[in-house]
Amino acid sequence: MFDEADRNRRTQSRRGFLKSSAGVVAAGAALPLASNPALAQNADAELNRLQTQRRILLKGAIVLTLDRRIGDFAEADVLIEDGRIREIRPNIAVSENDTVAIDAAKRIVIPGFIDTHSHSYQGLLRSLLPNGLVDPDYNRDIQNNLTLVYQPADVYAGVLTTALAMIDMGTTAIVDISQIAHTPEHSDANISALQESGIRALFAYSRGAGPGTRYPQDIARLQRSYFSTKDQLLTLALGASVEPATFRAARDAGVQAVLHIRANPEPLLALGRAGLLRPGDEFIHFAHMNEEAWRLIEETGGRLSLAPPLEMAMAHGMPAIQEALDRGIRPSLGSDHAATVAQDMFGIMRTTFNLQRLFILQRARRNEQSLPPLLTAREVLEFATIEGARCAGIDGKVGTLTPGKEADIVVLRADRMDIWPHNNAYGTVANLMNPSHVESVFIGGKVKKWRGNLVGVDVARVQRLAAESRDAVLRRGSFQPNLLG
Repeated sequence: MFDEADRNRRTQSRRGFLKSSAGVVAAGAALPLASNPALAQNADAELNRLQTQRRILLKGAIVLTLDRRIGDFAEADVLIEDGRIREIRPNIAVSENDTVAIDAAKRIVIPGFIDTHSHSYQGLLRSLLPNGLVDPDYNRDIQNNLTLVYQPADVYAGVLTTALAMIDMGTTAIVDISQIAHTPEHSDANISALQESGIRALFAYSRGAGPGTRYPQDIARLQRSYFSTKDQLLTLALGASVEPATFRAARDAGVQAVLHIRANPEPLLALGRAGLLRPGDEFIHFAHMNEEAWRLIEETGGRLSLAPPLEMAMAHGMPAIQEALDRGIRPSLGSDHAATVAQDMFGIMRTTFNLQRLFILQRARRNEQSLPPLLTAREVLEFATIEGARCAGIDGKVGTLTPGKEADIVVLRADRMDIWPHNNAYGTVANLMNPSHVESVFIGGKVKKWRGNLVGVDVARVQRLAAESRDAVLRRGSFQPNLLG
């Protein structure tokens, strides 16, 4: 039974979770950027101009475009106009009257990270299973217990917490696999939190539990209500199961399917024989797959999302990095969830880099011949950016710093003692940096983090919502976390 406090919270959530005031304050109400009042005043004035001008110029940065046709720059300017990248080259001349010019010297500018596997509603459950395995711990405690007792307000709080944290860490786009569609209201809360956070997301509408679930048929309502245009930050997919009916629902809706698959390839092969796979469908983990399954992905144009830190820690299987590369498949990277491991893309890139090289170097020690090449720092940064965009089907919009694309941009501090002096920009980003180096973030040309602080976010309120929902979910699930164990 729910207590009176729970009933009150649910009533309030039904009335309020779709209101734009929840979790995010007015655009101009940024957090202080400096303790010195004069510096803070200057920073606030600069931020206000950034939020109101249609042209922004980042000047004098190291620019890693990830677009091999354009190349990279040891020092260049990036001009943003009306939310898109207009030009990248040294010494762009602009008028001070209609352009905000930002000194980006001693900064590295890159495309935003793209995480292609996030269960964002689980933002309430961070480090809940610090030593957990996928089975029995995760399946027993999260999938088959705590997930089942989420209310719409808890979905909202969890997704908002995750999305804002992603932005804070330099991740500008996610594939949100929403395994929380217990009712249409749960799905609405999920989408509302994504919208409010300002993150770019492929919302992979997924299964729920209980009598109120309308999966997968509610995708038609969601498509009408939230995804009627292409010109927005959110796009739609269907989080499918191995049941053919879910893939048929994705095909009927005209969206890509997103499927967790590992260990047993037979259900995937059956989907292939039924002709239900399409180019761009996303396949997650893909550990312990046989040659026939790999060939099917190649032939149908599927995309791959790997989560090496989580797969290693929680016993999903050996990450399929080399298996993919051997077949010419360039994987994207995802975090999965934060119940056991971190969701920052720097750590995911580093694990991928180190693990693949370990595989190959160990083979070299055994005197094997004709070995595959070692991964480079540039390649893992591609996995975290442009390959993520391809996996999410948004590479026409983002994933590289290419004139004409939308301006999803991360500005990294490159002047700190822990990375100075830097002698190779790709190595600095992929092998040395961490989320604390993320200074500023733009999504669609809008500033979402500036000089180290999230913009327009009432952090205390979001944290309070997350703590309240965390307590309620754990109470309903009769789960006692071990803070110090």
